Amino acid sequence: MSAQASEALKVIMGSSRFGTTGEESAVAQAATDLIAAYPPPTGGRDDVCRIYTADDTADFAIRVTWRLDDGNSTGAPAPDFTELKMGKRTLAAANRASILFACRSDRFPNSGNEVLVAIGAERWGMPTEPEGDVEALKDAYATVAHSFSLAMAKELRCENNGGLPARPVLDPA
Repeated sequence: MSAQASEALKVIMGSSRFGTTGEESAVAQAATDLIAAYPPPTGGRDDVCRIYTADDTADFAIRVTWRLDDGNSTGAPAPDFTELKMGKRTLAAANRASILFACRSDRFPNSGNEVLVAIGAERWGMPTEPEGDVEALKDAYATVAHSFSLAMAKELRCENNGGLPARPVLDPA
């Protein structure tokens, strides 16, 4: 996770110390699972990891997920989302964000085409209204999703890192 994503987690969770669900919950394992699930689309979302506060002060976790996309998720976003200028499509809300990026990689068997990968970061636990600065929360969720998306693109060896920038772009599209 990038330093920016760590700072973003402080905004979301109100803590500066975090833990995850375990050793098997890592980008490398998620990339292996994603390649095994190819060709797309996958029926749902699978976990990369879940992030908790180390001192268990928050009553929720951040769930980071992956899925293979079929390219048909192009409709208008729900009103609570802001579309950002990253990847094929990035949507951010005060309690979740997702990034869709195109990956061309030799790690996908028999594929000369782009594979669409979606990485999401969302509040997991009892649904409540987001507390705090909504725009800051949107930026924070987008930053966390970007960090994991870029790490996944690198792990998959996507050409040009799947078109993702080195740093999150938080400007509306």
